[in-house]
Amino acid sequence: MTTATQAPEATVPAPSAPATVPAPAPVRRPGPPPRPRPLAVLVATGTSTAALLLLVALGTVLHHPLLIPPLAASMALVAASPDLPLSQPRSVIGGQLLSALAGYAVLAVAGPGLWSAAAAGGLALGAMMLARAPHSPAAATAVIVALGSPPFWTFTGLLLASCALLVAAGLLMARATRRTYPVYWI
Repeated sequence: MTTATQAPEATVPAPSAPATVPAPAPVRRPGPPPRPRPLAVLVATGTSTAALLLLVALGTVLHHPLLIPPLAASMALVAASPDLPLSQPRSVIGGQLLSALAGYAVLAVAGPGLWSAAAAGGLALGAMMLARAPHSPAAATAVIVALGSPPFWTFTGLLLASCALLVAAGLLMARATRRTYPVYWI
């Protein structure tokens, strides 16, 4: 006698409503920064101009040019964007000094020239990153050193004094506008 064994019936879940997938959020592309207040523009412009004119005046008295293009870019960062890491004293002073040293190191190994200047600018970036003192205008200081071969002690001393003056201008501007500068020192 054979008995047929019946397999238990599989239970199939009842169809459910399809899951609703939310539509992806639209991609927001960053736009330009908000328009600054007129007083902020006036103070930043005035501070930057005064600091750079002071560099020229001191350079005239000392018979050494203190205003080099990277310092104008440094002052622009300090005056217009004092909250950025690139604008902090550690980056302005440390980045400029490290970049000058990178320029002198390349100069000692390869001599002055365009190839040396290119290497110095790149090496300056690496040195600033390792020291956590990023300051993009300072890479140009390394290029200036590798191209022009200025006297080490004179150039380095004047560069440090100039950077300190720019940071001091940023401090005065912050005090006048009740902003926080620097965000950090070290």
